[in-house]
Amino acid sequence: MPVENISAANLQLIVPNLHRRYSGVTATNRMVAPKLASMLRAAWFGPDAPDGIARIGAADLFRLWRRPKPLIWHARRNNEMIVGVLLRALGWPLKLVFTSAAQRHHTWITRWLIRRMDSIIATSDVSASYLKRAATVIPHGVDTDRYAPPADRAAAFAESGLPGRYAIGCFGRVRAQKGTDVFVDAMCRLLPRYPDFTAVIVGAVAVEQRAFANDLKQRIETAGLVARIVITGELPIEQVQRWYQRLTIYAFTSRNEGFGLTLIEAMSVGAALVASRAGAAELVVEDGNTGVLVPPADTDALVAAIEPLMRDVSAASAMGARGRERVLTQFSLDAEASRIAEVYRALV
Repeated sequence: MPVENISAANLQLIVPNLHRRYSGVTATNRMVAPKLASMLRAAWFGPDAPDGIARIGAADLFRLWRRPKPLIWHARRNNEMIVGVLLRALGWPLKLVFTSAAQRHHTWITRWLIRRMDSIIATSDVSASYLKRAATVIPHGVDTDRYAPPADRAAAFAESGLPGRYAIGCFGRVRAQKGTDVFVDAMCRLLPRYPDFTAVIVGAVAVEQRAFANDLKQRIETAGLVARIVITGELPIEQVQRWYQRLTIYAFTSRNEGFGLTLIEAMSVGAALVASRAGAAELVVEDGNTGVLVPPADTDALVAAIEPLMRDVSAASAMGARGRERVLTQFSLDAEASRIAEVYRALV
């Protein structure tokens, strides 16, 4: 839908996505943008536009130059902040908002750009602590309808055609930062003891990560587990959602992370969660209740946390149910969108 069909004169929000490759930032943006569009007059600028929000092209954007009413430009990356700052300098009536999920010290250019934003959102208190200016903390949310427990988890798993009865998963790009190697090493130790389980790694292998991925495949082959540790590669989002529903246990193994959306996606579908203390894990997980926290890059700790859940699937199911309830009350997409909209309203 072009911007003309939503009345450019009344447009309130532009959601830029200026990154060619699909990423976690894109995924979070795609989820919340349609919710925001149900609350404000909004348009998406860039590739990978989701359903439920109008699209705006470069020609449409040009026609908004020097219009009387201010527009929110909500950036989530440096390049989007740069474009917003430049457009405002050239006469576009923009109020600039930036969301930061990073849990690290920012580069000088990021710090310079952050100082030029009208409002800052951080996805956790830890992210906010690195910003050097006031920020509103708004955790990411998940669409609890799309990421819902399956009607029959056993049937969902059987549909995959994989051996065994239960799945344990680790989703995200196959790379060291995501701890995919830690997950593979843990599975090579655990799966021979638990023949009812199959491990699934859902995520893309970038060109620069092929050597890393090939090493993982060699470890899997050496362990004799080629049929029971499956790397799917990149999949359409609808298939990823279905793979979540096949899981009994989810392992979040990142060494470092911005927020870690897979945490709440896995909890939302009712999978038991074992998570490294990275990203927002300590914000999201009630250790021992809605999940289990372990140190990053610690294979021994990961094995020790996962094994009781593999041994007692009913305990895993109960933990998954508690995790689902926590997401419904604390990390829903509706709650995230409502709080972001309040930040916008304070500006305009």
